[in-house]
Amino acid sequence: VRLKVREAREAGATEVCIQGGINPYIGLDYYLDLLSTVRDEMPDVHVHGFSPMEIDSVSKKERMSAEEVLRTLRRAGLGSIPGTAAEILVDEVRRIICPRKVSSDRWEEIVKTAHRLGIPSTATIMYGTVESVEQRAVHLLRIRRIQEETGGFTEFIPLPFIDPSRGNVSATSGLEDLKMIAASRLLFGALLPNIQVSWVKMGVKLAQVGLACGANDLGGTLMEENISHSAGALTPTSLLPEELVDIIRQAGRKPVQRDTLYRVLKTFPEKS
Repeated sequence: VRLKVREAREAGATEVCIQGGINPYIGLDYYLDLLSTVRDEMPDVHVHGFSPMEIDSVSKKERMSAEEVLRTLRRAGLGSIPGTAAEILVDEVRRIICPRKVSSDRWEEIVKTAHRLGIPSTATIMYGTVESVEQRAVHLLRIRRIQEETGGFTEFIPLPFIDPSRGNVSATSGLEDLKMIAASRLLFGALLPNIQVSWVKMGVKLAQVGLACGANDLGGTLMEENISHSAGALTPTSLLPEELVDIIRQAGRKPVQRDTLYRVLKTFPEKS
């Protein structure tokens, strides 16, 4: 972890994202050690870590409420949490694709608790498995309702399912992906203004088109990406800042560097 954080510091990273699998032998102390290690190397970095699934796991192991776990992590330096493990927030679907993950209600409970404590989160949808279009809509409407209640989502990230049985490509068509972005923009509007297009899952060229269909965020440069590529994704695992700038300009948009909370860090002059 120290080595990775040092690499991030040298590269000028503004965020360290930490999330992983569920290990029944790992308790709260391990997560606190992780935060301490990151803070020791980069005191001012924003730590974006620990999905609702991980929070639930620690809560059960330590026999603490999710609120107690989140309060403890926040005091140790946690800045925000990823809204992953959401997949499709419809339990009929979850029983098929992720029966051992938290229920829809538990995911919502943990996310809303984090928001109430001043810990923002992202919101995601992982679509393209067994769900119907109507069930995708149920998911989007649930995200909208939570945002109306808490205002704690920083962005919404549609994530097409990477299917190893189809040659490690997205299980959805490019047209479906663009429709998801457009529908999300129409539904969320100014309530949730930031919609991220995942160049990791969709590829750079389709991601560029996504910027014309309602997305306003191309995501991070990334120094290392394991989740999609463990599933077989063949897209790049990282991009240099100057590459992202060129990709955004080619799409006819103005590149801006932002931090985790969407505060502008840097603007880029028009290319001469």
